[in-house]
Amino acid sequence: MFAAAAKAIAEFRTPEFRTVLLKSLGLTLALLIVLFIALQTLAGALMVFPGWIETVIQLIGGLGLVIGSVFLVAPITSLIAGLYLDDIAGFVEQRHYPGDAPGNELTIPNAIVISLKFGLVVIGVNFLVLLLLLLPGINIAAFFVANGYLLGREYFELAALRHFPRAEVARLRSANRGRVFLSGLLIAGMVLVPVLNLLTPLFATAFMVHTVKDLMAKDRGRRRDGITLST
Repeated sequence: MFAAAAKAIAEFRTPEFRTVLLKSLGLTLALLIVLFIALQTLAGALMVFPGWIETVIQLIGGLGLVIGSVFLVAPITSLIAGLYLDDIAGFVEQRHYPGDAPGNELTIPNAIVISLKFGLVVIGVNFLVLLLLLLPGINIAAFFVANGYLLGREYFELAALRHFPRAEVARLRSANRGRVFLSGLLIAGMVLVPVLNLLTPLFATAFMVHTVKDLMAKDRGRRRDGITLST
């Protein structure tokens, strides 16, 4: 698992990864600026107060939008990066496993669906983080268990569906549920770290490509040895 994580981290030295990261961050910043201007304009049009009160409200509202944007950066970045994750997976496969059969590329509708799924997952994760901050009595272990499972499953399926039908992906994930879950815990931990969480979609995709390739090789070995994995 740690070897796969180290390989995924090393991918950020490549131009392909840096290009996708800069695109994602640039589009995220542009969307946040448009959202900020739109909300400020709407608030100014709807509120009718004496000049100084309106100014105070706009200042408070603007501060709230800035603080809120801090929590929106990671989900929006994940949403935008989701459109490129299949390309990233293909690049990692081509670079490290040129002798293997290439994975099947996602259609544009499927890429959009996956992008929305990852955006919603990260929004849910960030919402849970906020709950943990507001309700310190909640055990943080519950956060890691739930999101380790969820993030591990989603990114594993993204990488594995390039090579197998859904039923086979479910079998492979079930047979290696421990490793997939631990990999998800590592991704969930990365989501919690500000700034570092912006790299999560690209890291997690490369990480799971290496993980799936390793599990595929071990699965082929078990099959040659006549060992059947349970579903």
